[in-house]
Amino acid sequence: MKKISVVGAGTMGRGIAYTAALSGFGVQIQDIDEGNLQQAKTSIEELLQKSVDKGFIAVDVAEVAKQQIGYESDLQQAVREADVVIEAVLEEIPLKVYIFQNLDKYCSEHTVLATNTSTLSPTEIGAATNRPDKVIAMHFFNPVHKMKLIELIKGLDTSEDTVQIVQDLGEKMNKETVEVNEFPGFVTSRMNCLIGNEAMNMYMEGVASAKDIDKALKLGLNHPMGPLELADLVGLDSRFRNMNYLYETLGEKYRPCPLLIKYVKAGKLGRKSGEGFYKY
Repeated sequence: MKKISVVGAGTMGRGIAYTAALSGFGVQIQDIDEGNLQQAKTSIEELLQKSVDKGFIAVDVAEVAKQQIGYESDLQQAVREADVVIEAVLEEIPLKVYIFQNLDKYCSEHTVLATNTSTLSPTEIGAATNRPDKVIAMHFFNPVHKMKLIELIKGLDTSEDTVQIVQDLGEKMNKETVEVNEFPGFVTSRMNCLIGNEAMNMYMEGVASAKDIDKALKLGLNHPMGPLELADLVGLDSRFRNMNYLYETLGEKYRPCPLLIKYVKAGKLGRKSGEGFYKY
C-alpha cells in the first residue's frame, strides 16, 4: 500500500488525509466542491504548521507531508492509482451507494474500498459493487490525528484479506484497531449515542446545566470530553442522523431527544454553526 484516496474534503476527510500523509502515504483528497478542497488545503497546511511550532514534527517532515497530498475535484482522476479508497461523506446511504458504484468502475481490481461511517451498513454499501469482498467500514474518530482508534467493521462478504489490509493500514497510521462484526451502531456509536442522548434529556429536564453535566462525566466517570460538548463537536445534524438510524434499527431506547430535534430545526448544529449546547 502506497497510495490512498480520500473522498470528501470535510472535517473527517481532511483529518484522514493529514494523518495518512504524515504516515508516508501518497494521498489524493477528492471533493466535487472546489471551495471545500481549498478549505481542506488551508486547514491541513495550518495544522502542519501548528504541529511544527509545537515541536510535534520536524519542518522537513511537514514539508514532505504537504507534498504528499494532491487535491482533485474529478473522482475518476483522484482514485485511478489508489490502493485503498476511504470515503468520508455525509452519513446517507443513497449518497454512499452512489459513490461506491462509481468507485467500483474507476478503481483497479485490487483496490480496497472503505467507508468512514459511525453507523451505516458496509454490507448494503458493498452489495452495490462487484467487489463486496473488498468493501469494509473504517470508523475514524474526530480529531483523526489525535484519536487512537479505528473501528473496522466487516460486512457480510468482507474477506479476511481485506481486514488484514486495513489493519496494516491502521498500524502504519499509528492507530489501534478493533474488529467488529456488522450490527447497527457497531460498538462505540451505540454506547456514545445512548450516553449523549441521555445527557440531552437531562439538560432538557433541567437536571443540571450543560457545563455541569459535561463536568460530571469528565471528572466523575473520567470521560475525556463531556457528551454535550462532544455532540457539538461532531455536529448535531450528524448526531440526529445517527440517532434516527439507530432508532429505526434498534428501537425505542434510541429515540432522539426532542431538544436535539429542536436544535437541528433551528440551525443550531454545534461548532460548525457557532452554537449548539454551547456558543462558540
